[in-house]
Amino acid sequence: MTCRPSFIRLLRPVAAACAALALAACGGGGSDNPTAPAASCSVADQQAWLGNYMNDWYFWYRLSPRPPASSYSTVEAYFDALLYTGTDASFPADRWSGSQSTESFNRFFGDGATLGYGVAVNGIEVDGDSTRALYVRYVEPGSPAAVQGVQRGDQILSLNGLSAASVVASDDYAVLSPAQAGDTLNLVLRRAGSDRSVSLAAAVYNLNPVQGVAVQTSPRGRRVGYLQVKDMIGQALTPLDTAFSQFRTAGVQELVLDLRYNGGGLVSTGGTLASYIAGARGAGLTYASLLYNDKRASGNNQSFAFSQPAAALGLPRVYVLTGPRTCSASEQVVNGLRGAGVEVITVGDTTCGKPVGFLPSSSCGRTYSVVNFESVNHRNEGRYFDGFQASCPASEDFTAPQGGATDPLMNAALRHADTGACFTTAAEGERAVALAARRAAVRTRGAVEPGESRGMIPR
Repeated sequence: MTCRPSFIRLLRPVAAACAALALAACGGGGSDNPTAPAASCSVADQQAWLGNYMNDWYFWYRLSPRPPASSYSTVEAYFDALLYTGTDASFPADRWSGSQSTESFNRFFGDGATLGYGVAVNGIEVDGDSTRALYVRYVEPGSPAAVQGVQRGDQILSLNGLSAASVVASDDYAVLSPAQAGDTLNLVLRRAGSDRSVSLAAAVYNLNPVQGVAVQTSPRGRRVGYLQVKDMIGQALTPLDTAFSQFRTAGVQELVLDLRYNGGGLVSTGGTLASYIAGARGAGLTYASLLYNDKRASGNNQSFAFSQPAAALGLPRVYVLTGPRTCSASEQVVNGLRGAGVEVITVGDTTCGKPVGFLPSSSCGRTYSVVNFESVNHRNEGRYFDGFQASCPASEDFTAPQGGATDPLMNAALRHADTGACFTTAAEGERAVALAARRAAVRTRGAVEPGESRGMIPR
C-alpha cells in the first residue's frame, strides 16, 4: 500500500463529500449512465460517442492514445485502441476497462443474479501446467451446477469433450461462460475415485452473496466468527446484518472474513461490511474517497464515511482470507479498514491489485465500465496496483470446504489468533512470491474465469 502521490495533471483535491454509504452515486454523475447514449447505433455514431465519453470521463484521458475512429471497422477495436497503455510510471497499463451487455450488467448490480453454469475452477493456481489437476473450487448455490450435485473438490477430467489437460495448457476457460440460457456444459468429474458425467444447462439464477456464517472455537478457546462474502451487491446487506447480529450475541473475539473469491461490486456495500467490523473505531472517518480526473473532480469526487450499525463489532483486528480473485471493492475493504486503524491480517495469497473503479455508461445495449476514478482511504493511501501481499501466506486445498476444519487458510487464521504467529513454511512463502510475479507478468483485461472481477461501482 502506498500513499497517493501528487499527480496534478490528473487529479484535484477532493472537493465534495456525499452522504455516507448512500445507495446512489452522488456528485455530478448521479447515476450509472453519466452521458447520453449515442445519436444512433451505427458504428460511426457509437465510435463518436465513445471517443467523446473517453475524452471527458476516462481517468487517464490525458495519457491515453487518441487514434482516428475511421481507422477501426468496429466499436470494439476502437475501444481497445483508446485505452491507456502504461506510459506513466505512476500507473500500469489499463487492464480493467471493458464492456458487457447492459442486460448482464443490470442483472448483476440490480437483480443480484447472473447467467451461468455456476461452476468455477482453479485456473490461476494450476498456472498453465497441464500435469496438475483441475478442480472445482467454487459452486454457486442455486446454480445448475449446485442442482446437479457438483461440489468443491471434484476433479474435472473433461469439459465439453476437451481434456482438462488441454484446457489448462491453453489457459482458456471461456467454455465456463455461456453466451445464452440453455447453452450446455458437459463435464466428466472424479470424486473419491469414481467418475461421472454431468450435463449443465446455463440459466439465470439468484446469487447468494453471504454464506458460511458460523461461530467457531479456536484450539485455545477463542470465539471466532466466520463468514464468506462472495459479491459486494445490495442483496448482501440483510444477511450481513443477520450475521453480525449473531456474532455480537455470541461475543466473538475474532472475525475471519473470507473474501478469497470476491471480485468486487458496490463501494457502498463494502463500506457497510467494513463498518460492521470497525464500529466506533470508524466514527467520523472516511471509508473511501473516489477521485476522478481533473475535468470531473469538482462535481464527482465523493467520500463514503464509516457508518455505525447497531450490530457492529468494533474489533481491533480482523482476519481476511485473500487470493488473486480478491479484487476491487473487496480490496477496498482491506484498505478502508487499515485507514481507520484496524489491524487487517491477510491470509492466503496476494490480491489482484485494482485500486480504481467505474461509473458505468450505457449506449446501444452495451454498458462500458471504464476506469473513472481511483480510490484512497482515510489516510490517503491507495495505488496498490501490485495487490496486497498476504500477511500469512497459505496455499489453498481445493478439496477442503471453505472455512472448515481442514481449510489451510482458516487454520492459519486460527493459529495466528491464538499465538500471534503465522507458521508459514518457506515453501509457501516462495510459492506466493513466484505466483504473484507470474500473475503480474500475464495480467490482461479479460478475466481468466467468469465473474472473477466485478469492479468497483459507487452506488
